[in-house]
Amino acid sequence: TDLLWTFGHFYSSLTATVIFYHSGGSVQGILLDIEGTTTPIHFVYQALFPFVRAHLKDYLRHYADSEELQRDLSLLREEYVKDMEPGLAPPEWTDADVDAQIESVARYVFWLMDRDRKSTGLKSLQGKIWQQGYMTGNLKSQVFPDVPPALEYWKNRNLDVRIFSSGSVLAQRLLFANTEVGDLTHFLGGYFDTRIGAKADLESYCKIANQFRLPAAELLFISDMTAELDAAKHAGMRTLLCVRPGNLPQREKHGHGVICSFSEIVW
Repeated sequence: TDLLWTFGHFYSSLTATVIFYHSGGSVQGILLDIEGTTTPIHFVYQALFPFVRAHLKDYLRHYADSEELQRDLSLLREEYVKDMEPGLAPPEWTDADVDAQIESVARYVFWLMDRDRKSTGLKSLQGKIWQQGYMTGNLKSQVFPDVPPALEYWKNRNLDVRIFSSGSVLAQRLLFANTEVGDLTHFLGGYFDTRIGAKADLESYCKIANQFRLPAAELLFISDMTAELDAAKHAGMRTLLCVRPGNLPQREKHGHGVICSFSEIVW
């Protein structure tokens, strides 16, 4: 029997609580969220998103004939039609001349970003724009200082560590390949995005467990969002709420252990 000791500081009261996990089986796989878990939220909102806003139109113009871009635009066009149905009043989409289309696509993309929409088409397009930034060296991604040593430690213990984020798989790979401390992708066994399902959907975690080829009870999911953790827990996974600087406050009562650093997880 393995004992997973998780020292979590839970600030719903004046006294920090030490939380212990005990289970009949060992953790064989770890599933990680990115934003607010491995990576500071401010990097996403102050670096990645502004980079898209600054370079979107140039990208649309330069890669207008790209089949991959056209697939993203088709997904966005389908989403736009759905947004029109409930009367959300998105900015007008036009398929007229190229310049007019670029302007309308940009307005709709910015509208989606303003609403933090977890859109597959949007995330795919963002990933391609970020790829250009990483290739030119204009972007370097950030992870919290405890992340690289934890990934190395888990790799040395033969744990299967994977990522689940609303960002596209491409964006996830790029982020971990281009960090300020080097390429971390060799520590990771796989990536999941919204194509497998929504992050607050129980079924997403059932599918992910199947992809791991492990019982859900042998998987630990770490995220900064309790709604995601709730879904994973209902799917049978073990869960930890990650509290980082700049994270949005979560509801006070929940059934998850709490950590402030991956270094607090000790086997």
